[in-house]
Amino acid sequence: MSGNLNNTNWTNLEPNSLIFTLGSSYILAISVLGIIFNVFVLMVFCFHEKACTIAEIYLSNLAGADFVLVCCLPFWADYVGKGFNWAFNESLCKVVTAILKMNAFCSIYFLVLVSIDRYVALVHPLSHERIRRPFYAKLACAVVWFLGLVFALPAFIYRKLLDFKCILDFDKDQHLVYELTTIIFSFIIPFFIIFLCTLKIIQALRNRPKGHGTEQKATTLILVVLLAFLICWGPFQLSRMLDLFERLQILKHVGILGDHKILVCKQITVYLAFFNSVLNPILYVTIGKNFQKKAKELFISRKYKKITRSSIRFSRTRFTSVKSDIGSS
Repeated sequence: MSGNLNNTNWTNLEPNSLIFTLGSSYILAISVLGIIFNVFVLMVFCFHEKACTIAEIYLSNLAGADFVLVCCLPFWADYVGKGFNWAFNESLCKVVTAILKMNAFCSIYFLVLVSIDRYVALVHPLSHERIRRPFYAKLACAVVWFLGLVFALPAFIYRKLLDFKCILDFDKDQHLVYELTTIIFSFIIPFFIIFLCTLKIIQALRNRPKGHGTEQKATTLILVVLLAFLICWGPFQLSRMLDLFERLQILKHVGILGDHKILVCKQITVYLAFFNSVLNPILYVTIGKNFQKKAKELFISRKYKKITRSSIRFSRTRFTSVKSDIGSS
């Protein structure tokens, strides 16, 4: 998603090469599934009669970030399918890549917020209860969206359409600063915060008697979502760091690595990162007990109530008709 792709050997392949066809089909499938699954999650969180908990506010915003990301993936699928030749105008090149950048940033910081919330709920349940309010949670989410927008501005400003390639028009030094800043603020810092909170959460769970409280159920889901994010996004971030080290010539004497190999790894690992936007809704449905309950109440209970109301109306209409027939006779 970053870097100068036309400096690699990818462009030496034919646009209809199998590697581009498979990559494009995979991204398109991720997009379709991601849209369907995340719309379902957002419907449950937004249309349920009960207000969302603090954790659910963060998870709903995470689903929103995933939804926006997968909506942009068809453009990237077309880009990959045509051998990294951008078929659209420069404005769309800027907008799509900026949105991808923004939502990757927002996703990890929504997980930071939810990690902090679980830490506060389990480790300091009484002394910090007053700050665990929906208003503050929504305010924190608004701040994350704003910071994500600011963080994506360089991608929007400096993305150019050069020789049908949607690339960052940076010189070498600018690109190094940009990559270093991105890695620090979109992975290293949030990962460090999440790691510390997770350690404290696990310690708190070990010290608690086994039970089925709502806090523990929510925490289990959060820990699984955090692990899924690390598995999906970790390899991509690692490949970015290796790419940065290669550009800084830190890996100059390591023979098994090279600029082309690392960039190929970045392309492969970013496909795994995209899968996280499909995996999260699946985790909510399979592991989130509270989410399962809300989904059943929203769809099954509403359907039952609708059928019941229709039956009552039909019975009343039938009764009125019979009564009228008896009266007339």
